[in-house]
Amino acid sequence: MNVLFNILVIATAVMIHYEALYQLTRLLPKLGIPHRMRIVLGVFAALTAHAAEVWVFALSYYWMDQSGWGALEGALEGSFMDYVYFSFTIYTTLGVGDIVPHGDIRYLTGLESLTGLVLITWSASFLYLEMTRYWNRD
Repeated sequence: MNVLFNILVIATAVMIHYEALYQLTRLLPKLGIPHRMRIVLGVFAALTAHAAEVWVFALSYYWMDQSGWGALEGALEGSFMDYVYFSFTIYTTLGVGDIVPHGDIRYLTGLESLTGLVLITWSASFLYLEMTRYWNRD
């Protein structure tokens, strides 16, 4: 059951990212703004997609914690934002270490790090291709 839940969480994050980049691909050429501003919009859109994905993982950690599938321990203040903060540190592979996962949550944290690395790299590649395509047109 835990494995299926983890696959669902990762699939959700990947689909959010795919849709964000796909919609950007469709929208950017139609905008009547300078090409370089399209890149700025692309960066903000990518950051928004990453933040949404972090929240998906945070909701998953919260649900797993409440369901007894594991727990987070350490510098917790007792709010949902603890899960969001933890998710941001894992997704970006920052790994501050002030909050530590226990139980089945540990498996999802490793998968989130891998997923975050791949999705951040995907964004960087997408933005690089957009820059090479449009950078010198203005």
